[in-house]
Amino acid sequence: MILPELAGLTAARQAVPAPLRPWLPAIGLGLGGWVATDVLLRLSHLPLSPGFTLAGLALGAWWLRRPRPIGPPATDVPGWLERLEQLQLQFAQLEEEGAEAHQLRATQLAALREELARPGLMLALVGTQPPGAELQPALVEALRGPETLLLHWAHPLPAWSAAWSWPPLFEACDGLIHHLRTPLSAADLRWLEALPSGQPAWLLVDRSNQTQEPLAAELESQLGPELAQRLLFWDGQPQSLAASLAPLARQLASTAPALRRDRQLRRLQQLHGRWQSDLERLRRQHFLPLQRRTQWLVAAGVVAAPLPSLDLLVLAVANGLMLRDMARIWNCPWTLEQLQAAATELAKASLALGVVEWSSQALAGVVKWHGATWLVGGAMQALSAAYLTRVVARAMADMLALSVGVPEPDLAAIQRQAPLLVSRAAEAEKLDWAAFLEQARQWLRSQSAAGLPAPGV
Repeated sequence: MILPELAGLTAARQAVPAPLRPWLPAIGLGLGGWVATDVLLRLSHLPLSPGFTLAGLALGAWWLRRPRPIGPPATDVPGWLERLEQLQLQFAQLEEEGAEAHQLRATQLAALREELARPGLMLALVGTQPPGAELQPALVEALRGPETLLLHWAHPLPAWSAAWSWPPLFEACDGLIHHLRTPLSAADLRWLEALPSGQPAWLLVDRSNQTQEPLAAELESQLGPELAQRLLFWDGQPQSLAASLAPLARQLASTAPALRRDRQLRRLQQLHGRWQSDLERLRRQHFLPLQRRTQWLVAAGVVAAPLPSLDLLVLAVANGLMLRDMARIWNCPWTLEQLQAAATELAKASLALGVVEWSSQALAGVVKWHGATWLVGGAMQALSAAYLTRVVARAMADMLALSVGVPEPDLAAIQRQAPLLVSRAAEAEKLDWAAFLEQARQWLRSQSAAGLPAPGV
């Protein structure tokens, strides 16, 4: 219900063309500034400058329409920490019980904060065939510098692993020293490939009696140029270990603050990525009931609509309700008009890719096999509309997941991405076609039980 005092404003806003509606606040501010400037200049008897007034209009419009980033820029430690705190709030909004999971995330964040405050550098010596532990004092002494150094002497890495995933302790290190014996084993190469993204690693190569130059060329062809720049050749003798590690000792002394900062940002990004994945799974759990409910609301509307031309109107109204709930699930700040514009691009792509035609043909095949006892008349059109809604909703969910933190939609980019998003959603839903048909049977039974007229009657 609209209050009488606001009825005029509502009617005036509806009379404005749709492309100009988002600019109304900026226009209002600019006009208000124009009037205020005009009054002040006249009262002060100063010469009135049209250019000054136009500049004020432009400034007001830009101020209200400028892009507003969501949350702090995640380029430093405080920014990433605040992002993690925002994720905690979003978890709390979606979780009903949430006590145990919330406590686990709070513990993870507290442990990370403690790690971020760790002074000095932490390194680990790793490898499938690490040197004897008796060399540990010599290695620590060779790397000693102005920074406090903590060195972990790891157990041998397994020769085979199902996941090839580095243990969390190594991910928390500022750098790894990977001891290698030649010729390289397949396990050595596999562990090097599985290094966490951004994790610094130096390769201490035990060359024994081999000549360094041809061995360096051979290793570069196996490891690639990036790791080849971090080779430290050692002849295997304890007395020469310090000389082999001297380049690394100098690098640690000069770049310790940068290594520590990189490790802090890397660890924050890793935790953020894990939480973001968990949050997306939770969002999908909330989305699926919404998707199912909306598709059958659309189907019921199509059955009840007296004219086929009203089908798309019913579809748009039902999707408008769905989009509001999806914006809440994904914490999206877009307006309903922006959400509908994005969904329209996805719906157009769905129609262009023949989603409705495919679903109609598939339903016709079901009729041939199962008869028309549960699928007759207008139900075919209703179920096709439901399936279109299902695909568009999934594509919209994928788009919102990719747009987290984006203050406003880029419709041009969405238009370019829409065919790919829709094709992926359609392929995923085709795999779940049997479940859709079972839901369709249940919906048609509920329609009959509610005493509604049979489709096509």
